[in-house]
Amino acid sequence: MITSVSSSSPYTAFQAHDRSSVGAAPSITEADLQSLGKLKARDREVRAHEAAHQSVGGVHAGAASFTYQRGPDGVQYAIGGEVPIDLATVEGNPQATIEKMRTVQAAALAPAQPSSQDRAVAAEAARILLQAQAELVQNTHSSRIQAVQPPEKDGRAAVDTYRSISGMSQTNTEERLSGTQLQA
Repeated sequence: MITSVSSSSPYTAFQAHDRSSVGAAPSITEADLQSLGKLKARDREVRAHEAAHQSVGGVHAGAASFTYQRGPDGVQYAIGGEVPIDLATVEGNPQATIEKMRTVQAAALAPAQPSSQDRAVAAEAARILLQAQAELVQNTHSSRIQAVQPPEKDGRAAVDTYRSISGMSQTNTEERLSGTQLQA
């Protein structure tokens, strides 16, 4: 399950929690052996779940932390865990944000059985990714418009240069152009 580390942090944590309660006993009985088997299986499952987040998350994932329960044999077994993941955008670089959020989504969904919190982090990464894509499209569109429509002063400079080379005054040019129509 994924939970927030802190409201001011750009990190979110992936968590896996055990919903069962296993009690510790002073001596190992048959029931304790069964309990111990369940704890060992849960420990393997939790560690594999968090390792999947870490390995796919790469530099965007932090170190795993675990919640432990002491088994009837006195050993601590992981029954829950979390891996912080950075959901912050890359300021001023929508393409880098898109790539980062793809990694975050993959990390959130990396375990064999992602929790509902893991899915929520993946959905948040998808939302951020879509915003970055929209920003990238808008930036590309704005750049194309500027390239197609040069500033007006550049056009004025070309007319002034033509006039100075041809020796035409503004009055002569306007008289010649009055009967002409420009076609694109």
